[in-house]
Amino acid sequence: MACNLALAADTTVRRLREDPALFVLLLSRRLPSSVAGKVAHAVLNGAPIPAGSRLALTASLIAGDHRGLESRLRASAARRSHGGRRRWAAEVAVVAGRPDLADPLLGAAAPAHGALARTLARRLWYDGDVTGAISALDGEGRAARALQQRLISERQVLSGWAPRLPSAPVDPIGSRVLHLLTNSLPHTGSGYAQRSHSILLAQQHIGLDPLAVTRIGYPVLVGRALASDRDVVDGVPYQRLLEGRLPATTEQRLQRQAEAVLRLGEQFRPAVVHTTTDFTNALVGGAVARSLGVPWVYEVRGMLADTWASTRGEVARHSERYRLSNAREAEAMCAADLVITLGEEMRARIMEAGVDPARILLAPNGVGGPFLEEPLEPREARKQLGLDLPGPVIGTVSSLVDYEGLDTLIDATAVLAPSWPTLHLMIVGSGAAEAALRQRAARAGLTDRITFVGRVPRAEAAAYHQALDIFVVPRRDLSVTRTVTPLKPVEASASARPVVASDLPALREVVQDGRSGLLVTPEDAAALAMGLRRLLSDAAERVRMGRAGRAHVLAHRTWEANARSCADAYEKVRGRGQGNDGRRDGID
Repeated sequence: MACNLALAADTTVRRLREDPALFVLLLSRRLPSSVAGKVAHAVLNGAPIPAGSRLALTASLIAGDHRGLESRLRASAARRSHGGRRRWAAEVAVVAGRPDLADPLLGAAAPAHGALARTLARRLWYDGDVTGAISALDGEGRAARALQQRLISERQVLSGWAPRLPSAPVDPIGSRVLHLLTNSLPHTGSGYAQRSHSILLAQQHIGLDPLAVTRIGYPVLVGRALASDRDVVDGVPYQRLLEGRLPATTEQRLQRQAEAVLRLGEQFRPAVVHTTTDFTNALVGGAVARSLGVPWVYEVRGMLADTWASTRGEVARHSERYRLSNAREAEAMCAADLVITLGEEMRARIMEAGVDPARILLAPNGVGGPFLEEPLEPREARKQLGLDLPGPVIGTVSSLVDYEGLDTLIDATAVLAPSWPTLHLMIVGSGAAEAALRQRAARAGLTDRITFVGRVPRAEAAAYHQALDIFVVPRRDLSVTRTVTPLKPVEASASARPVVASDLPALREVVQDGRSGLLVTPEDAAALAMGLRRLLSDAAERVRMGRAGRAHVLAHRTWEANARSCADAYEKVRGRGQGNDGRRDGID
């Protein structure tokens, strides 16, 4: 506990010093969304405060009041104010994803020096100008030098650095698989964590012996100061790497992490090391596998450079950071003994990176556990959850982030609401876009027609899928959404619910248009409303599509089937890479 508290305190101090506006926003998200939003709105609607004050800007950011924030930032740029206030306004603009509004604030204060230089560096880093961000900190004070050293280290990791470990070959135990994860249950409930847990459970079920290790400092780094160094969830062990203080730079942290994972590997003696995106996990996992003398698998769950760029516009896709990150991902894919991925679109991207198709295995998102049981009817599921909604109920279970396109879903609901007096929209999940979505619902006059459920316990996730009459996936048309196949619509189909989704390549892999659901034009509220109207008007078609989707998922997309194909692939890579002495060829 003392170790965790020390790490939490050290992390808090660093984040406050290095990125104060982001720290405030992240801290607000640790509170229940309704609480944070109410406090922010109370500040904005209470006693008069200057529009460009730190308090007003911060409250607008937390409340998700994009229009009010833009107005306040423009006012701050137009008026003469002291450097500290302008700098905070620029910090808030960058964190809010509006660097265009930060530029006038920074430009008017040029030349940047001291604290303002740190803000300028964060502004350049936002666009992916790695070298420019580092150069902006030249010749500045102690705090700037600390930030510069961290950014230099990140550039090194993006540019070819890798952990160095001694050779430590083991006599592997054939059933053991060492998994390296970024985060996990029970502290993170994302689709990433859910997929990881489902894979680990299924591997246990078929006789493998998996051990999951999360990144160094997790989960204390995400605010779980009371966490243990080991969790067991449904019989699956999760090992944590916790220390009282972490090194300041990315290189040092990854080196420390690799050394800690190697010590675990020497004790555990895995036959395979299995790691997931991003490439920093691959750097650690690959180094540990080479040291132990066993093969390693890289599971590519997304193109994270595309995810990063999705909120930043075209400038990010031509940036130094984007180019370097993609190059490192390609390097990791080509170095792994086997690459696992989720769908055909991602397989194509991996082949473009130079990976032999014979070394790529498809392991699509699947279902297990309660999703295999016969689903309840929507009204019965809502009754069990205590939801007094006569229906019909449309909605989604999702992370609330911009690329999910939930603003389009709210707009489509506004189109449909006059024709269906009892229509209700239910959004289950949490995320960075929640405050802005609540604001949009209020402006549309839909506060009483939309329920933001928030994050729900994992045990209730299937029931919330079943509580919907129609499941909606209104993703925006971006590189990341065209490539990555999400988990939730697969679970919705397993729940016998029709899915209305954006017509994107990755979603065509999980929604059979006209059979298990409907595909509509992305980012088009009228088109989405038209698709929803068709199913709202025909209960029999909803049932038919739901049954067809469930049959397809149960036949082709289960975690146990994935686990068996992975186990077969593990055996093949072990056979390819081992010499007569049981060690991998080419390992010193």
